[in-house]
Amino acid sequence: MKGTLAQVRTYERSVQLLMVNQFTINLGFYMLMPYLAAHLSGTLGLAGWVVGLVLGVRNFSQQGMFLVGGTLADRFGYKPLIVAGCVLRTLGFATLGFVDSLPALLAASAATGLAGALFNPAVRAYLAADAGDRRVEAFALFNVFYQAGILLGPLVGMVLTGVDFRITCLVSAGIFALLSIVQIRSLPTRRADDAKEAKDGERESVLSQWRGILTNRPFLLFSAAMIGSYVLSFQVYLALPLEVRRLGGQDTSGTAAVALLFAASGLSTILFQTKVTAWCKARMEPGRALAWGLLAMGVAFVPLLVATAVPVPDGGVGLWLLAAVPPTLAALLLALGTMIAYPFEMDTIVRLSGDRLVATHYGLYNTICGVGITLGNLLTGVALDAARAVGMSALPWIALSTLGLACAAALFGLHRSGRLAPPREAQPEPATA
Repeated sequence: MKGTLAQVRTYERSVQLLMVNQFTINLGFYMLMPYLAAHLSGTLGLAGWVVGLVLGVRNFSQQGMFLVGGTLADRFGYKPLIVAGCVLRTLGFATLGFVDSLPALLAASAATGLAGALFNPAVRAYLAADAGDRRVEAFALFNVFYQAGILLGPLVGMVLTGVDFRITCLVSAGIFALLSIVQIRSLPTRRADDAKEAKDGERESVLSQWRGILTNRPFLLFSAAMIGSYVLSFQVYLALPLEVRRLGGQDTSGTAAVALLFAASGLSTILFQTKVTAWCKARMEPGRALAWGLLAMGVAFVPLLVATAVPVPDGGVGLWLLAAVPPTLAALLLALGTMIAYPFEMDTIVRLSGDRLVATHYGLYNTICGVGITLGNLLTGVALDAARAVGMSALPWIALSTLGLACAAALFGLHRSGRLAPPREAQPEPATA
């Protein structure tokens, strides 16, 4: 970890602050969100469909507004959108703990989602701009801070929620309020290059910008191919815990196995992300690294597939090991695949944008992948239910492995065809005599 912090200090102050900001954003978010459903259904006594509606509104308002948030960041600068997102999340999280009417809950939930849509594209575009030629390494470090927040947040939230969920909301809101103040005072103003150029010439309309991005075929193909990585990595929160609970039960031993799953995923990234990125960058091109990352994510479900052929013990240590070990191995391989792919993924988006409207490209990319996650999780749930209904426990793992291999092949094809290379600048025609 000391080596990681030493690397962080080699970057500009703005890059350092953005990394710490992302850790803090995830800390505040994940100390509250995992416990919101229990608060809504338990403390407030809301029906299951209402809980689903409140959580769905948050997700929809974030995924649906990413493109708008990225466009605003490119138009008005990165800092205002980052600060606005943090202020809005402060208000949203504070409200969630003290209201019980459905309209107020929906408004607060929508505000927290919109906040993410405002600052996420802006943060990544700002980081890419100020990291310069060291973008890949910067995004590797960024992922370390990102995962550290995800790992620590639920632990802090568990302690606070054990006292009172309202305290969790206030502490989380306080974190975002403090973060807003720090960024207002310390984060340098950074405008997108397109925004700077617009001062000297006529500004291109938003619709024209969007049309230009939607005709960027390599970017759209890349976005579609990367959907699989998000569907697969999300299974750490969906299919893998369900499998642990199916075999290990709902008691303390099952909870311990789920905790092991999350710890393995987060800690491996914190400890090895920068080493994996350095190794990959020294030995392969970005497109090949992306393909290998998706391949590792596809292979991640093989331990679970193999486990379906093992007789299920009646109980004891054998049953616990069967419930814990294959999902934990899958989580480790998913983390490895993400470690390989993520820094090159973020860098490829910048390269395919031609360094223009970078935040808008990140926004559209997030929306495409967000829609893919929703559909992928729905189909994964269907596969899990079908597997139990017909007694084919291998079905979900075969489907998920196939998805990973198909996306890896698609990325390798894009790499081999040159579609992952930066767009070429128009070459001037030679002068005629």
